[in-house]
Amino acid sequence: MKLNGHNPVDLIINHRKLIEKVFTILVVFSLICIPMVGINYDLTKYLPDSSPSAQALDIMEDEFTYPGMGRVMLHDVTLYEAKNIKDRIADVEGVDMVMWADMTANIYGSSEFIDYDDIDDYYHEDDQSAYMDVIFEDKDSSSQTHKAVHQIEQIVGDRGLVAGSAVSDTNLGPTINKEVARVMVLAVIIIYIILTITTTSWFEPVMFLSVLGIAIIINMGSNIILGEISFLSNAVGAVLQLACSMDYSIFLLHSFTQERAQGIEPEQAMANAWRSAFSSIFASGMTTIVGFAAMCLMNFGIGPDMGVVLAKGITISLVTVLLLMPALILRFQDIVAKTKHRPFIPTQSRSMGNFAYRIRRPLFILVLLIIIPCYIAQGMANFTYGNEAVANSPGTPVYEAEQQMNAAYGKSNMMIALVPLDSSLTEKAMTDEIDDLPYVKYALSLSSVLPEGIPEDFLPENITSIMHSKNWARVIINVRSSGESDDAFKFADNIRGIVDQYYPNEQTYLVGVTPSTQDIKSIIVPDYNRVNIVSLLGVALVVALTYKALILPFVVLIPIECAIFINTALPYIYGQRTMYLGFIIVGCIQLGATIDYSILLTGNYLDARTQGDKKEAAIRAVSMSAESVMTSGMIVMTVAYGLYFMTSVEAISSLGRLIGRGAFISVIMVLFFLPMCLMIFDRFIVKPDHAERKHAKMNRIHAMKVKLPTLSALHEQRLRLHQQIRENRHARHKQTRSKWNNLLHGKGFTLPEQPDNGEDIETPETAKRTLPKRVRMRLKARLDRRKARLSDLISARKNDNDKSNTEENDNEKK
Repeated sequence: MKLNGHNPVDLIINHRKLIEKVFTILVVFSLICIPMVGINYDLTKYLPDSSPSAQALDIMEDEFTYPGMGRVMLHDVTLYEAKNIKDRIADVEGVDMVMWADMTANIYGSSEFIDYDDIDDYYHEDDQSAYMDVIFEDKDSSSQTHKAVHQIEQIVGDRGLVAGSAVSDTNLGPTINKEVARVMVLAVIIIYIILTITTTSWFEPVMFLSVLGIAIIINMGSNIILGEISFLSNAVGAVLQLACSMDYSIFLLHSFTQERAQGIEPEQAMANAWRSAFSSIFASGMTTIVGFAAMCLMNFGIGPDMGVVLAKGITISLVTVLLLMPALILRFQDIVAKTKHRPFIPTQSRSMGNFAYRIRRPLFILVLLIIIPCYIAQGMANFTYGNEAVANSPGTPVYEAEQQMNAAYGKSNMMIALVPLDSSLTEKAMTDEIDDLPYVKYALSLSSVLPEGIPEDFLPENITSIMHSKNWARVIINVRSSGESDDAFKFADNIRGIVDQYYPNEQTYLVGVTPSTQDIKSIIVPDYNRVNIVSLLGVALVVALTYKALILPFVVLIPIECAIFINTALPYIYGQRTMYLGFIIVGCIQLGATIDYSILLTGNYLDARTQGDKKEAAIRAVSMSAESVMTSGMIVMTVAYGLYFMTSVEAISSLGRLIGRGAFISVIMVLFFLPMCLMIFDRFIVKPDHAERKHAKMNRIHAMKVKLPTLSALHEQRLRLHQQIRENRHARHKQTRSKWNNLLHGKGFTLPEQPDNGEDIETPETAKRTLPKRVRMRLKARLDRRKARLSDLISARKNDNDKSNTEENDNEKK
């Protein structure tokens, strides 16, 4: 491919300053756009439009609003104090209604006439605690609800606890942003240490991190084209982009270093390095992009959201490394050379390769024995599917408050039934039957609270519109269960059955955390096999096209797929609770992020196979690949386990644990299991002309000379003039520093001697670089001014010395 007679690499090298300016503009623009990108924390938004919950939510937003939910528990309050606080909460802007004891009992009379057993769900006389459910006017994620939550927290103060989905959503954004920022800082520090140990320059890690930092900023800013992204994409996008694309910069810089070691000029060395490293960088990037892009095939909308964000991030990293990295390497090559340090890791030894060869058969047999049980066990773990893994994670204040409320008053799970606005008698009968269920705390509809004989038309519209719209009636149901559990699913099915019994031939809906989670589960489970198969075939296709082979891609994928099966089976073995969404995503991420290890070792095996037998090739491949594979694996593990240990949101921390553990297992499988696979399939993957083709490729690369721009005579003269001005400036500064140094140390100095005729003596050397007359006059005038200032300083110093000597003589006379 040529552009105007130039290869792309020539254009990159010759226009590197323009490329630097373009990326600077993109970074500034992206920094402006990042705060404008919306973040969504509600998984129900990603349900397909055909799902019942999505249709019900649309009706709720059109006919009523989809209300946020909150819970309040007060300590050490009398019944009347609790009533006062309840009224203050009800008056908060954004609060629709507060469900409390005064709905079912008259609390204004004497306490002797109050049956506390009837209000035991809302008030405990023995410990003087009160509980109430808060229903907001708008959804959990709205700014109005967030403001109302803050006002309720101020009203409650230290006299109680506030929890619920609206409270979780209010605190979730700041919590995630703060925790992910800490993870990024720690990851950058640890990655710098890892890269410093594995490289030979203090400045190389700075350059690697700078390039990827630019790519991450551009990716985060470009998310504005999506309008809104999920909290998972926002939390893990940057750290995964940092971990998965670090190898690209390392490949390019190391290739450049090898070319420079042969004495090649910097521009030509960069051209050779770019061409030789391009295939490795491009193949590595494309496998990762394909692995991430496979998530776009999920029916559950968060898959396409994460797939686009992550694949776009790797694409931007790839473009940044291929375009910007050459410019920075050429700009800072002197700094890299000046900051060289001794290698901290000894030169390659065969110990790792020999160990891998010795254990190849026992490990191969072990993997064959466990891989089928792991494949079966991976789908048997304790999975979560809905928002509870996002909102109420163990260790968060909201989770602790929820546990205290559950212990004192039981669990609370709000559902809303949407039924046609047909008959108030049918609505009341249905509500009463649901209210009589043992696991229902209360069921509330407009027909159930209206006194008998009073028609709905007698009530003002601002009251009736809370429960009735033009076409629909809603029934608020509070169930004694968590939002996501087997009991909750059974209760929701029973309630749905009762609703269908009263409205047999009409469309009805059940809305809430539990129904939405049931829909998510029914949609997301079939996504697993489809996404895994597509990502596997996509990566295999990229490897096949890169190496022009059919059997090799499947050999390369064997250790990675085995690592994925083992990793996803461990939650079942350990009894860990895992989010099913993370279970799907980790397969794509682990495949895309760690397939590079397998490709690298396979390439080294094929190279070594041309010079020795299978045993020697396996030992050399492991020995040559171990440092790179372990370095890349440690980087991925660092950022992933940083998410696991430093985030309190279960959805993010569990995903981090799966990715970190998967990277570790992949490193083990590639270094110790893949060599045996390569030896078994040796006859199918080794081509006799591999060495010749590789040497021919390198010869073609070195034969292509970079075309630097041809400068005009005027341009060359201008460059020489600028160079001469810089040299003169450096010489003047050096001379001035020397004179000041002598002056401060009391040695004094003399002005430089000038020729008698006041003109410079022209020599053959100076004649070749004679400056224009205007420049010479300007330099002579500047030098004269400096001489005058120096003379003034000498005179002032001499006067000060004379004055001090005179004072000393006068003192001696006295």
